[in-house]
This record gives sequence, structure tokens and C-alpha cells, in this order.
Amino acid sequence: MIVAAFATFALALPGAAAIQFVIHSPGVRSSQEEAPGRKLAPYVPTPHDVVERMLELARVTSRDFVVDLGCGDGRIPIAAAKKYGARALGVDLDPARIEESKAGALRHGVSQLVTFRIQHLLEVDVSEATVVALYLSSSANRALRPILTRQLKPGARIVSHTFGMGDWKPAEAETWVDARGETRTLYLWRADGTAKQ
Repeated sequence: MIVAAFATFALALPGAAAIQFVIHSPGVRSSQEEAPGRKLAPYVPTPHDVVERMLELARVTSRDFVVDLGCGDGRIPIAAAKKYGARALGVDLDPARIEESKAGALRHGVSQLVTFRIQHLLEVDVSEATVVALYLSSSANRALRPILTRQLKPGARIVSHTFGMGDWKPAEAETWVDARGETRTLYLWRADGTAKQ
């Protein structure tokens, strides 16, 4: 997993207001670069073998509608459509990622099953989803939890890479070493209308 390092400091000059600087790791955008105060997690692509395990853990089939909140380059919706024939939706705030996702769906021949759109993940209507995929952050998952438990129908599954959802105990969790030699943990919850919010 890539860890983003951010540092903020202020420089005060005589007779001038303090100037604030933000320094971050190369190749990783700060949350202030795309929709200040709105982005809940940095863009870190999920490795392909982790995508496969997420879809397996969620037991995706051709009858599912998979929604990926913070889809990045669209690899989860594309894989769900390509391998299982599932319909899928990916949402992200970054227009470049959405264009990349659309191009990927076209390249893999699943454009008829997959839709991508620019939208904030807290504003997505997930009521028709049977599977929701997440690779965000602990705070983002906690922010989404009341939305997911309110909107999802009983039996819908939520699968998250790395991050839990506060004190909501997952129905299943698995940890393994991926193809890169990194330890990964996945969590699965099932919506039943009774989870604490």
C-alpha cells in the first residue's frame, strides 16, 4: 500500500501575513487539489489480485449490481462485469479517472454493463446496489456507514479493502499475502437493516 505523506507549515514574514505551504509525496494529490474539503481518500489503485479477492469475498454473480465508491481507474467495476457479467457503476470526483475508467471499459468490451460518473461518494444513491466496494479510509467508511445501512436492501454486501467501519463488526474478514508480498485485509458486511448507525 502506498502511504501518502503530507506536511503543512507556515512561514511568517515581517509585516506580512503567514504563508502556508503544503508538501506531499510525489505522485499523490492532496485533498486540497481536487474539490477542497470534499475528497475523503487519496487515489491509490487496488492491485488486480486484491480486486479479484474482493469480488470473490462478496460472491459477485451476473445478477449483481456492483457500485464502487471512489472507483479510481474503474478496475473493480470492469472486473465485476468482465469476469461475472455483473452490471456495475463507478463514481469518482476526478474527471481524469472517470475518462480512464470509460476507456478501460471500452477496451475490455464491457461498456454495455458498466457506467462511470463524476460524483461525490456521499451523494450516490446506492439503494439499487447489491454489492458496494470500498477502498477509502476509516473516516470515509464511517461517514458512509449510515448511508449504506439506510439505503441498502437486506442481503446487499459491502466489501472493503484494508479499512473497517467503526464498531460495525464484519460478517467476514480475511487476511492474506498478495502477489507483491504485502499483507492485505478484506472485510465483508451484509446489510440487514439492523446495523448500528
